[in-house]
Amino acid sequence: MRDLVSGFGYLMKGQRWVARHGRWWGFGMIPALITLVGYAAALVALFLWTDDVIAWATPFADDWSSPWLGIFRGALSILFAAICLFLAIITFTAVTLLVGQPFYESLSEEVDRSEGGAVPESGMSVWAEVWIGLREAIVLLIRVTLWSVLFFALGFIPGVGQTVIPALAFCVTAFFLTEELTSIALLRRGILLTERRRMLRSRRLLSLGFGVPLSVLFLLPLVAVFLMPGAVAGATLLVRDLTGEDEPAPQGETAAGALNGANGGS
Repeated sequence: MRDLVSGFGYLMKGQRWVARHGRWWGFGMIPALITLVGYAAALVALFLWTDDVIAWATPFADDWSSPWLGIFRGALSILFAAICLFLAIITFTAVTLLVGQPFYESLSEEVDRSEGGAVPESGMSVWAEVWIGLREAIVLLIRVTLWSVLFFALGFIPGVGQTVIPALAFCVTAFFLTEELTSIALLRRGILLTERRRMLRSRRLLSLGFGVPLSVLFLLPLVAVFLMPGAVAGATLLVRDLTGEDEPAPQGETAAGALNGANGGS
């Protein structure tokens, strides 16, 4: 439970950090705003076609009597909308981070610098980091798609499919969101996707404490734009917790040595 509260605390600290550094906050909204315009158009079109999609996917229910047909397809429409939002929240963050990668990396470095101690660097070129980000974004898209198909299939289960499954989908969304936002700071530490997942899974409540409230706020499109810079800053602070950088170094050990130890020498 302490990790759950700490995760939310890092989210708030990140927002306070960008509030004190207005220049970073202003520039950080530009990539998010560009991405938002494209996503808003796509979601509006998709939601307009929701009834047609559900009717096409459930031809076996065409002959059902009222009110069961309306209740069944109405519930599936809600689930379909939830899945669309699930996909949008996760991929919006991934695309925004990819578009604004050089800036968000600089923002993350500035957060580390403001906290004192070493500022980790991956040693890779900008293009190498962009390529890794693109590759990991594709892997994320595949994972999210598979989860979405699973949730949609489970949505056909009466009762559970319209209550438990959307709630579970929301928690998965929160975890993916935390995974994406911490990728900037962790990649600078030379920690790649597989190891990042292991670290976040070892502190699930910390990840959910950060990701769940952010997922709720990201349901409001313009809010996502305003909060993105602070979310990156907060994720950097969370990473410092994950890697143990905020813990006092043992006597005689330098800050850089403590960081290398936390990274496992990577």
